[in-house]
Amino acid sequence: MLYAIIATDRPDALPRRLRARPDHLARLQALQQEGRLVLAGPHPAIDCEDPGEAGFTGSLIVAEFPDLAAAQAWAAADPYVQAEVYQEVQVKPFRKVLPA
Repeated sequence: MLYAIIATDRPDALPRRLRARPDHLARLQALQQEGRLVLAGPHPAIDCEDPGEAGFTGSLIVAEFPDLAAAQAWAAADPYVQAEVYQEVQVKPFRKVLPA
């Protein structure tokens, strides 16, 4: 089943986010190689593709996991969680409707 991992950054998390980014991306790339990643990306803090020093307000990941507990465990082990980038992380079941 698919799960949405919806994370909110802590204030002033940009330096920690940048330091942890390579490890965070490596985990996402592993999901992609396994064919389990639907989409992933950050929410820019301003209406701009590259927000620069304005940074990001959080992230969204939609991926396939065996069950909710597995998705929650994967999210809890994310390098951004370990680096205290995220203030809050929600994991919810997700049902993709479109595109088919």
